[in-house]
Amino acid sequence: MIKVATLIFAIFLWFPSTAKSGGEISGSLVTEAGDQVSYATIMLNQASDSSLYKAGVSELDGSFQFINVPEGSYFIHITYVGYAFYTSDVIDLAQGEKLRLPVITIRQEAEELDEVVVKAARPLIEVQPDKTVFNVDGSINAAGNDAMELLRKAPGVVVDNNDNILLQGKSGVKVYIDGKPSPLSTSDLANYLKTMQSTEIDAIEIISNPGAKYEAEGNAGIINIRLKKDKSLGTNGSLNLGYRYGQSSKYSASTNFNHRNKNVNIFGSYSYFDGDFNNDFSLYREQSGMIYDQSNNNGYSTNSHNFRMGSDFFLSEKSTLGLLVTGNINNWESLSRSNTDIAPIGGELAEVLDASNDGNGDRDNFNFNINYALRGSEGSSLNIDVDYGRYRNAGNSYQPNTYFDPTRSNIISQRIFSTITPTDIDIYTFKLDREQKALGGQLGYGAKFSLVRTDNTYDFFDVIDGSEILNADRSNNFVYEENINAGYLTWKGSYNDKWTVSAGLRVEHTYSKGDLTSAVAIDDQVVERDYFNVFPSGGVTYQASEKHNLRLNYSRRIDRPSYQDLNPFEDKLDELTFQKGNPFLNPQYSNNIAFTHTYNYRLTSTLSYTNTKDVFTQITDQLDERSAILTYVNLAKQTNLSLSVAYPFSITKWWDAYGTVTAYRLHNEANFDGKIIDLNANILNFYAQNTFLLPKGFKLELSGWYNSPAIWQGNWTTNSQYDISAGIQKKVFNDKGNLKLSLSDIFLTNSWSGESRFGDLFMTGGGQWESRQVRLNFSYSFGNQQVKSSRRRSTGLEDEQRRVKSDN
Repeated sequence: MIKVATLIFAIFLWFPSTAKSGGEISGSLVTEAGDQVSYATIMLNQASDSSLYKAGVSELDGSFQFINVPEGSYFIHITYVGYAFYTSDVIDLAQGEKLRLPVITIRQEAEELDEVVVKAARPLIEVQPDKTVFNVDGSINAAGNDAMELLRKAPGVVVDNNDNILLQGKSGVKVYIDGKPSPLSTSDLANYLKTMQSTEIDAIEIISNPGAKYEAEGNAGIINIRLKKDKSLGTNGSLNLGYRYGQSSKYSASTNFNHRNKNVNIFGSYSYFDGDFNNDFSLYREQSGMIYDQSNNNGYSTNSHNFRMGSDFFLSEKSTLGLLVTGNINNWESLSRSNTDIAPIGGELAEVLDASNDGNGDRDNFNFNINYALRGSEGSSLNIDVDYGRYRNAGNSYQPNTYFDPTRSNIISQRIFSTITPTDIDIYTFKLDREQKALGGQLGYGAKFSLVRTDNTYDFFDVIDGSEILNADRSNNFVYEENINAGYLTWKGSYNDKWTVSAGLRVEHTYSKGDLTSAVAIDDQVVERDYFNVFPSGGVTYQASEKHNLRLNYSRRIDRPSYQDLNPFEDKLDELTFQKGNPFLNPQYSNNIAFTHTYNYRLTSTLSYTNTKDVFTQITDQLDERSAILTYVNLAKQTNLSLSVAYPFSITKWWDAYGTVTAYRLHNEANFDGKIIDLNANILNFYAQNTFLLPKGFKLELSGWYNSPAIWQGNWTTNSQYDISAGIQKKVFNDKGNLKLSLSDIFLTNSWSGESRFGDLFMTGGGQWESRQVRLNFSYSFGNQQVKSSRRRSTGLEDEQRRVKSDN
């Protein structure tokens, strides 16, 4: 199956083009004052039906160019904030003609213009100079998916069995929501993304080598999940309903609205999700002469409400004041059951541990943002954000552990525990960004200040004769405070239409303090750090010819542990298997260099190298003779050499395809008191999607991905996985409604397995989740469908949001 899929992709990738050489249309933009216009949106439309042929943006010098344009009649439509729409006369282009248009002058908007409607289907994948964009909204197989499942389909992205997100084989990915870093850590972020439905998502942006303007965190890069916005004056909205079934039912519904007039834009959205999830996994370990053979079943139920409400007040033609409130209210229940056969190696069964963990809790997350944006003349801008994030997570668990004799009829012993684990996190940030023309290019500079406080309580109870008795020896409180002050400077300029140079420098001062106090008198632990870092970045782009573009980028980055990964509390699967955080984790630092070649603005190849020091990762180790622990440590070093190729293309008028392949070599090194980690792996990830236009308005989609054997966490090697999905779509109700039906993981191959050797501990494991699901989704749009969108803006809270975590 894999060989066939790879062969098909190879045929797709090198499918010969039979089209004749096209022509070229180019030109440049200026304002009435004669200033060059950078980053204006330029659309080349076919004159016959006004359909969009190609879209682009103007360069720093105001120039634009469309190449390989077929013979025909076209017109150009230009939009730029604060300026009136520009629409050209009809342009007749002969076969192979290179047509240079007269300089186009755009004028400041003085009155309302007649509405211009341009409809076009966005490509599934857009390869841009600084990022790759996965346009979720147009994908059939995306319907009914949640955000976590969509990330599995995104080019270069891998989501492992523990919901860790990797980009081009590297951990430490920073996830943004609408340009705002998420403070949620691995488990809480995963749970939140599982409640975010595809109907809420417009696109996923993948930025593998961010510049100095971005937060220095995220050694693997940034993934920005861009939520939907609406598109002139009036009111519109949409309604979405979804149902999916794997081993249990899951329901979703969402709605959004947008109202805009000359003075204000009011927008909002709400979504609801209710569903049950199931997964099974097994763990086999050999430790201290004994075998522990464990099977597990985990059930998880969630009821979630997501909302977003905001307004933009247009103070003048160039300045806007915005208010934004977002929130997630989530109630959850979980039940895990495990059965462990315990025996000497080579001997007979000695005892059986039967355990369960019954948990429930709430997550209430709210973010508040005030934003001021000013767009000046000659490309200058000012953006100010003030943010507050409030995260309240509460969890309770009840865990009986019962040991039976080999016949499973007699109880040897029983221990029952319960825990109460509330977590409060408060985040305050202030961010300022400024851009202006200087030194022949675009100069950017800014600053950010953040203050974070987390308060974590761990109350541990022994349950004796049905009564909960506080165990003071195992109960404690962990408070973590962190203050980061940062400033940055960037510059970008172009020379002779071929060379573009960018450079940046970000400086950060960090002070943090972690204070662990116990309910009994012991030596409390205080971890205090005070450090200063410099993060340079830069790049050079060379337009070698009309079809060949070369780019070289470098950046130094940092990753700090999530707030709960520093928390030394225990989370038990049973009393012999659990995980906990590490308050002594250090940040990890990486140096990244990437070389990218783009052919014909479509086929993109990137060769990159990353060297990371003090990589923090989870490892499985033995705690004592009987217990195993999953905890966080710093490895000495990790190196990653990767090559990725992405190619979106059309095979025929009714068949579009996209494929991406990422190959990388990963090397983990560490020495923990004589326990050596020295793992090498050559890894391949592949994704392909085909879209077919069928008669009577139907659209069919077939997609699949494959992950080769790899390294998971610090000391696990995993086996291959793959997934093939299909879906069909039909527009209804005069194209206002959209009905999508899909089936994921048709062959039920999206399961995981692997093994680990660390010191005297040997483990194997494997599992399966509800990857095969049938999904039905219906959406309906109402109102004026050309209402201008609310601003896509980030806040100052995104970086801290990513590091918030709540364990179940």
